[in-house]
Amino acid sequence: MPPIVDKSLEFVKNQLSQKLDENCLYHNLAHTLRVFKSTKEIIDNSNLNEEDTKVLQLAAIFHDVGFISNPNNHEQESAMVASKFLKEQGENDAVIEKIKACILVTKIGVKPTNQLENIIKDADVSHFGKDNFAEVSEQLRKELKLIGAKKYSKSEWNELNLKVLKEHSYFSDYSKEHWNSKKEENIKKMIEDQSKNIEKDEKKKLKAMLKNEDPEKAIQSVFRVTLKNHIKLSDIADTKANILLSVNAIIISIALSSLIPKLDNPSNHHLIIPTIIFLLFTVITIILSVLATRPNVTGGKFTKEDVSNKKVNLLFFGNFYKMTLQEYDWAMNEMLQDKMYIYSSMTKDLYFLGIVLQKKYALLRITYNIFMTGIIISVAAFAVAFGYA
Repeated sequence: MPPIVDKSLEFVKNQLSQKLDENCLYHNLAHTLRVFKSTKEIIDNSNLNEEDTKVLQLAAIFHDVGFISNPNNHEQESAMVASKFLKEQGENDAVIEKIKACILVTKIGVKPTNQLENIIKDADVSHFGKDNFAEVSEQLRKELKLIGAKKYSKSEWNELNLKVLKEHSYFSDYSKEHWNSKKEENIKKMIEDQSKNIEKDEKKKLKAMLKNEDPEKAIQSVFRVTLKNHIKLSDIADTKANILLSVNAIIISIALSSLIPKLDNPSNHHLIIPTIIFLLFTVITIILSVLATRPNVTGGKFTKEDVSNKKVNLLFFGNFYKMTLQEYDWAMNEMLQDKMYIYSSMTKDLYFLGIVLQKKYALLRITYNIFMTGIIISVAAFAVAFGYA
């Protein structure tokens, strides 16, 4: 490195080590050295002359030194410190102006206008595309809290970082080629973390509601969340059954149109048994899939005694669909006047939904096992048949 680069690096190291607020966990010497290293990484893979290389190295060294005295406008302060020091060292005015321009472009929102500014802008946020992104980002979150700038929760910080990374673009060719893919990985990981944080927040809210002085809200939340989970599980079970139905329907269609017509040929008689086995398992799978999704509707009637004794669940359509509107309206009014009857009906609704789910998932497990076994046996049968052909 040129002597001026060594002198500047030593000067900035001393300044940041001795004068920087210890609460600066991000804008510190480690960050400066990280940006300097990233700048050198891009320089080594670019066609730059000695002067431009020097400009970028010096800009990287001085770009955050102004944080010592003016955190709110540290880019401008850094440019002034760099200019004063470099003039004292006899550096050329034209070179100093280039360095100042590179330092000022590191300010958030400022767009680079030339190759040198592209490089320093990318190097300043090189951690976006590095493995240590989460660690460096957390240092900035803690710094903002410690210096009194702003306090973010981890979920808020994750959401803000996700927005920043999605809107960010690297400018230099090297950065685009080597850092973009890792940046996309970091975005994906933040999205996953965000989903986990949302789930945790929902659990915390539910827990807080349960501790709330008003138990009614907590009870309502428990019923609402549990019912939502039951319905979601039921949808998943129906989707799985429909997948099996669709797959096996396609298999039978192909078999009927392509395979079975060829069995009349004596040369294909060795395929009859494997085909029967194949179709048998396919039909069994379809039947079980239909059974898993087949609705079970009850009688649809209730008596006044059932309502008076709180034996009927008016929240399930299968208990009232044959009743008249007047009878159902009377029964509902009776239930709504009795809070415990409402809770009892909701409890029954959840319980019987759970029973239905258990039957669905047990049947689905058997169906998938039969389908898997059928595929294995059928393939083995065809292999044996072709072996003896």
